[in-house]
Amino acid sequence: MCQTKKSSTRSPSPSSTEKPMTFPEGDLSAPENAWLKTFDLEKFTKEIADLGKTLEKNQGPADVAHLNKIVLWSNLCALVGIATMGYGVSLVPIVALSTWTFSRWTMIAHHTCHGGYDKIHPNKGRWNRFKFAVGSFWNRLADWFDWMMPEAWNIEHNNRHHYCLSELDDPDLVENNLKEIRALDVSLPVKYLIVFLNMMTWKWAYYAPNTYKELKLAGMRKRGEKIPSHIDPTDALTIRVLLSGESYFYSLWEFISVVAGPYLLIHFFLMPLPLLLLENYTGAVKYTMYTSAVQNLFLAEILTNIHAFVAIVTNHAGDDMYRFRSGCKPYSGSFYLRQVLASVDFTYGSDVIDFMHGWLNYQIEHHMWPSLSMLSYQKAAPIVKEICERHGVPYVHENVFWRVHKTVEIMVGTTSMRWFPVKKEEEFL
Repeated sequence: MCQTKKSSTRSPSPSSTEKPMTFPEGDLSAPENAWLKTFDLEKFTKEIADLGKTLEKNQGPADVAHLNKIVLWSNLCALVGIATMGYGVSLVPIVALSTWTFSRWTMIAHHTCHGGYDKIHPNKGRWNRFKFAVGSFWNRLADWFDWMMPEAWNIEHNNRHHYCLSELDDPDLVENNLKEIRALDVSLPVKYLIVFLNMMTWKWAYYAPNTYKELKLAGMRKRGEKIPSHIDPTDALTIRVLLSGESYFYSLWEFISVVAGPYLLIHFFLMPLPLLLLENYTGAVKYTMYTSAVQNLFLAEILTNIHAFVAIVTNHAGDDMYRFRSGCKPYSGSFYLRQVLASVDFTYGSDVIDFMHGWLNYQIEHHMWPSLSMLSYQKAAPIVKEICERHGVPYVHENVFWRVHKTVEIMVGTTSMRWFPVKKEEEFL
């Protein structure tokens, strides 16, 4: 799954010919690492593991009812947006359509695809990680229709990101993915402008092609295929790479026809088509309602990209977040500790606040136990925070907009992430 060698060097995987890389040792004597001197990994692990078992055991009808409420809220956003998008360009349809797209991904698809409702939802044929949005184009269209291909996202996020968190093999490692911008020899204002443009377009320009790359890589690993020496599988595959023709894994046409094209065509151009009939019925000027709808959909796309960037990209970036060199065993003591040290919680506590954060304000708890329900994370957060504080483990719980600032500084290269002291990393493994 991830690199597991206990060393400050990263050895190439069997499917690659890349050379070993040397990582910083990390400073055990640094003030921010003082807590490690008295930290008891065994006791911490037992408390966290026991809490996870209790949370899972107590899940049931209340969690399903809570999911249904969130689905209702998301559907209401869709209803308002679709019902108003043909009546001129305005904030109401833009915000409603944006929030519909955002909530369908970050809450409904996210936690269902992780298996959060596998054992408790009565409808096993749909609300199951092996059924929801996967297996056919109809399932994708009906359950979660977005730029990303669900099967690709399941590999990239549920597998690679969650179980390689803050390692070089983590496909969502911001500091690595933005290394070109960090090293770019231009003024800071230009770098900030580049980041802002990425913020408005990242889902289709970065995330959709990169998740599809991870799906292709998973297939190569399964077949035992070697990756050529000139290809670094940890490099992000973006729309820029596809346009340049430098993609090793798939072509621009494949990306358009299989991944992004169907969403572009159906969501932005076919979905508003009934408004042409409504124009004839109401006597509206021809194409005005349809044109307004398309404009609102594209503006909502920009807004939902920004909303998702604020809530998602900021989860594991900042100069107070740790990086690691080697993989660790899932649900081991090292695993639990890493989820705290490389994740951030935002303001939380009520369904409205959590809905607007996409339930991504419980990243620490979600990464500890990826397959729990949204309601369980609400219950877990204050308990996990108390456990961490008692054991001296840094538990970062801050306002999401402050985390945007910290993330952007990582992106432009004015700050860097911490390296976990190698001696402790090896000891905890």
